[in-house]
Amino acid sequence: MDTASLLARFPLDLHWPTTDPFLFCAHHHDRYPKGDGALGPAATLGGRDLGQDFAGKDGWRMYHGRHVPGFPQHPHRGFETITIVRSGFCDHSDSLGAQARFGAGDVQWVTAGRGIVHAEMFPLLRVDADNPLELFQVWLNLPRAEKMAEPSFTMQWREQVPVKTVRDPAGRAATITVVAGAFEEARALPPPPHSWAARPDSDVAVWLLRLEPGARLTLPRARRAGERALYLYGSAGARVGNQRVGGGTGLRLRADSDVPLEAGPEPCEALVLQGAPIGEPVAQYGPFVMTTREEIEAAFRDYRATGFGGWPFHDDDPVHGTKARRFARHPDGRVERPPE
Repeated sequence: MDTASLLARFPLDLHWPTTDPFLFCAHHHDRYPKGDGALGPAATLGGRDLGQDFAGKDGWRMYHGRHVPGFPQHPHRGFETITIVRSGFCDHSDSLGAQARFGAGDVQWVTAGRGIVHAEMFPLLRVDADNPLELFQVWLNLPRAEKMAEPSFTMQWREQVPVKTVRDPAGRAATITVVAGAFEEARALPPPPHSWAARPDSDVAVWLLRLEPGARLTLPRARRAGERALYLYGSAGARVGNQRVGGGTGLRLRADSDVPLEAGPEPCEALVLQGAPIGEPVAQYGPFVMTTREEIEAAFRDYRATGFGGWPFHDDDPVHGTKARRFARHPDGRVERPPE
């Protein structure tokens, strides 16, 4: 990678800059304490702005939760969420009547389409030890032709998500978890049918990288022109092309060039987002992403009139029990569990 391939460099915090076709990326990394037996923290909540707690006091956030951390029911329209949970658990519930508990490497896609309401709560299951949570949530835009598609959710269990290991000439390993797209022969599980990632020419890739100390890996150039983002989200940096980049740094890169990576004396981790741009106007107001202001106003009218199907649960922040079992209950009542 030469200097011309580097378009921007920026520090990483909770929310990371993205470019078309991506809308948003958040890295939730919370060092939650022991649980209180009711899935909340066994710690004082004093000094927190409950309902809007994003400050990171004591290394963790309650977000919009008041007892269990997380995001009680809220609407979306016009895009998809891709949630990758690396540690801890997420409890999902939605206006379709679906529910799920996933974590420790699982991936969930939610196609909001014409409208969905969902809750994402982070239950603190352990009462004898801390409950660290780490997850990424990526918002992938939908093209205008798919913005009013039927909403849906898809679970991809960690046992099914492809992982590619590449060794450099010195035998040092790099692992690539392929959430979307393909890395060499490792191809991701199929995305939802209305997704921009489902189009062969979209060149969408979502990869999680981990390089052993000193390991070298080359990210292959994309098939189509566009951009890619490389987020070195851990404390360890890496050499990217001919530049040394510290941990906690993001890069916007041209996607039509190979990108050589070399870890330093410590293992390094990175997230890669890549895709051909949709190239359509984006009109966004909070959780609604359309192409015109008039469509945003229509989204608000529809949500006020219909609640996008209504909320079928007693609580705004449902959680799914105290046992660490992963499952997905689909709107038709079918229950799915991870493969044995």
